[in-house]
Amino acid sequence: MPSPPPLLSIAGLRKALPNGRVLFDGLDLALAPGAFVAIMGESGVGKSTLLNLVAGLDLPDRGEVAIDGVALGGLDEESRTEVRRDRIGFVFQAFHILPHLSLAQNVALPLVLQHASAAAAETRAREMLDAVGLPDRARDYPAQLSGGELQRVAIARALVHRPSLILADEPTGNLDPETAAKVLDLLAAQVRGSGAAAILVTHSAAAGAAADRILHLTRDGLHDGHAA
Repeated sequence: MPSPPPLLSIAGLRKALPNGRVLFDGLDLALAPGAFVAIMGESGVGKSTLLNLVAGLDLPDRGEVAIDGVALGGLDEESRTEVRRDRIGFVFQAFHILPHLSLAQNVALPLVLQHASAAAAETRAREMLDAVGLPDRARDYPAQLSGGELQRVAIARALVHRPSLILADEPTGNLDPETAAKVLDLLAAQVRGSGAAAILVTHSAAAGAAADRILHLTRDGLHDGHAA
């Protein structure tokens, strides 16, 4: 019986800036369920651009990205949006927690976009808040939380709809080192427990150490660093 396709497959990816500068060329990566990799590199090397390509927010000049065997390059914009909605969870440096919504409402947003019932979304949001160590906080509002707690809410929101792939873009850049370490441990535990694959983009060696594998992004692709 043939092996199933990897959860994320990147093959021969090339991307250049409008001014012609090549960010990377010939980039390959395959991630199995439960894999957690950190991609490191200096500012401007193309780390966030790579995440945008993986998410289908941008298209490569050459090469292909496939999630769960679905090649993004063969989809129209509406279909790529559906892939992002259903199969990808995002964690950002700036949290992007909506201040006018309760914590439960913030966490439930991906389920609302999938047209889940209000009761199901509420139940699942409370489960995820409990999983990230914020039980009994469902009715609180973001202004009542610390930065580390807000990032916990962001992780809960990223995982609430059981996505295949988690993309984290400098998720601890606004946190102090102790809080950052706790948040990264939580992210790693949640990713491994859910069976999702995850990519953590960071310039921080301390943050990268939370992953199982470190890759360095250069113009000619990704190169192994050291395992965590």
